[in-house]
Amino acid sequence: MESPLCVSIFLVLCVFIQSSAHGQSLGLGPFGRRPRAAETKEASQETEIRFLLFQEETDKGCQIRLNHPDTLQQCGFNSSLPLVMIIHGWSESVQFSRSNVHLIGYSLGAHVAGFAGSYIGGKHKIGRITGLDAAGPLFEGSSPSDRLSPDDANFVDAIHTFTREHMGLSVGIKQPIAHYDFYPNGGYFQPGCHFLQLYKHISKHGLNAITQTIKCSHERSVHLFIDSLLHASMQSTAYQCSDMGTFSQGLCLSCKKGHCNTLGYHVRQEWQGKKSKKLFLATRAQSPFKVYHYQFKIQFINQLEKPVEPTFTMTLLGTKEENQKITITLDQEITSNKTYSFLITLDLDIGELVMIKFKWENGAVWTNVWNTVQTIIPWSRRPLYSGLVAKTIRVKAGETQQRMTFCSENTDGLQLQPTQEKTFVRCNRNSKKLKGNIR
Repeated sequence: MESPLCVSIFLVLCVFIQSSAHGQSLGLGPFGRRPRAAETKEASQETEIRFLLFQEETDKGCQIRLNHPDTLQQCGFNSSLPLVMIIHGWSESVQFSRSNVHLIGYSLGAHVAGFAGSYIGGKHKIGRITGLDAAGPLFEGSSPSDRLSPDDANFVDAIHTFTREHMGLSVGIKQPIAHYDFYPNGGYFQPGCHFLQLYKHISKHGLNAITQTIKCSHERSVHLFIDSLLHASMQSTAYQCSDMGTFSQGLCLSCKKGHCNTLGYHVRQEWQGKKSKKLFLATRAQSPFKVYHYQFKIQFINQLEKPVEPTFTMTLLGTKEENQKITITLDQEITSNKTYSFLITLDLDIGELVMIKFKWENGAVWTNVWNTVQTIIPWSRRPLYSGLVAKTIRVKAGETQQRMTFCSENTDGLQLQPTQEKTFVRCNRNSKKLKGNIR
């Protein structure tokens, strides 16, 4: 009988700890190729990671070089034979502390990392496991022993990016599986990954565009983690919250008692308690992904005879002389005296907010109707040209935890009418009372 070794291919990955100590990068460019600069560097410096291919029991091993597919042929690789991959780890004889081990697993690999941590067990656990959009099918709702869980390492963090359900299943797992579970943009779907972006993917990926679009949100977890390494000065902050709906109202921008943390490699490993912490944040569609979170609370007084659903634009001016204009559409009617809270995110750091230009944006049709009604009903009890009144705008900056209050620059006419813009500046009106009212 022919030996199994003659029909199986053994690929041995000899990974040396020195490779990380030397700070070498194995990053791939588009289509899995390295940038030309990296290839030039590789030519002058031999990598510390070796891939050896064995086809016979007596083989000494044929080395397969990274980014050189021709070496597969030179080593006689046969794709029709079974493939066994042996990944070298470490032994207790080298006295390598488990607490220094950080396992990072993507999709199914996240649960594999959990199984590895669970298998080692004992009093001295693996230091950290990071799950990047851990797989959902067959794992959603399973017991902690059958998936990645906080028990698998001293510290476990997870990033959920594609939990939107299709036919009752989601690619990524929705339930918390770590000490800190991060849900960028709610975790359901990621900006820039919609099928409307397909044409952009076609120009970049060609025939693979549809595949790239489908897995875009799933892979975003990987890119977010890499982004935390590439942009050390632009770390994304996430905030503990019950759900994305509450977060979208800006009600969760608190960092008290460990209620916020940093997404990615530089996460603060200071978890306390028994339950997993769910943290939410917004991101951009491309790297760098960081945005700046603000809670806006505006108290409106409606002097009209009927509710309105206005659209506003705000121009925010900061100390860094970077202005940003944003559009806000309230998802509820303004009926009477009521305070509305919502989340605003900015792509740029404008510094300390010093001025807000607030404009009621409405179409020409509504403006004409407005003017006509004001003209033909002079006997109305309402003041002529009455409108909405925004007394104050209260703002809380998530990243700095600073609270600010803005008042209308012109105190003579507080009414806001269609197409009209008002300027709000910093004020100290009831600052102590307002500070307590913002969460």
